[in-house]
Amino acid sequence: MNAMKVIRFNDSPDAPGLIPDTMPAPEPGEGELLIRVRAAGVTPPELRWYPTTHRPDGGRRLGAIPGHEFSGTVEGIGKGVDSRLLGRVVFGMNDWFGEGATAEYCTARAEGVAFKPDGIGHCEAAAVPIGALTAWQGLYERAGLRSGENVLIHGGAGAVGVFAIQLAHRMGAKVATTASGRHRDFLRTLGADAVIDYKTERFEAIVREVDVVFDCVGGETLKHSWDVLKPGGRMVTVASDGEGSQDERTKAAFFIVEPKQAQLNEIAELLERGELRVFVDSVVPMSQASTAYLGTAPRLHGYGKVVIEIGEA
Repeated sequence: MNAMKVIRFNDSPDAPGLIPDTMPAPEPGEGELLIRVRAAGVTPPELRWYPTTHRPDGGRRLGAIPGHEFSGTVEGIGKGVDSRLLGRVVFGMNDWFGEGATAEYCTARAEGVAFKPDGIGHCEAAAVPIGALTAWQGLYERAGLRSGENVLIHGGAGAVGVFAIQLAHRMGAKVATTASGRHRDFLRTLGADAVIDYKTERFEAIVREVDVVFDCVGGETLKHSWDVLKPGGRMVTVASDGEGSQDERTKAAFFIVEPKQAQLNEIAELLERGELRVFVDSVVPMSQASTAYLGTAPRLHGYGKVVIEIGEA
């Protein structure tokens, strides 16, 4: 296969960013798919994460390709993969330590992808996997959220928060969320019962006796969230500063999303039936990938995900 266009990390400790490059297209290994990428979701903090600059064994990793959620077409299969997957349109995520999807091709474990819902395009599908799976695993698996419980979701207008609000509401929980006040009406349409403007209001003065806090912000927000939990309440955080925390409570509350096909299948069904909605804040071409990761890409709404279009999406 010919060389492919990619966007990779520049390995600069002083001015981290992305640069265009070309390299041979990857070959799918055992249990892997080769995906012709049409769109890749953006997770801006990824450039500062450990896997971006390290291998699993701790060694130095150079020129990492970011973007670990995607939508595209299966164009190759590795040993042990059902040949009927060839040509199928899929969406999913791949290993943080592996090369990402901001490239014309990427590989992924077969169990990390699902068939793309027919009702949404590639750019919408690429905005789903990490956000929806993070919300699903954080609320349902980690916190064990139950119907009738009170949940506080920090960062409700973010790429994870928009899914967390919908899934918590669907579970039958009473949902409070922190976000910019300008998104209040929008977040209420997703199922938020209360929207707290983090710029003008102190959430800890408004909500008390919360069963579950789902934190996508970290820092001082997480620090003050312990006080609003009821006895026996559960804290879950996905904020990147939680990974290196020395606080035992925070270390126990922190988790990193995992690709799980069964959950992606359920999410795809909800999207297909219109019971779950995905929101793309803006779409940028591959040539402007750096702006998406550095926060300078134009934002249309201020909520949801930024997506990079790879070729004709």
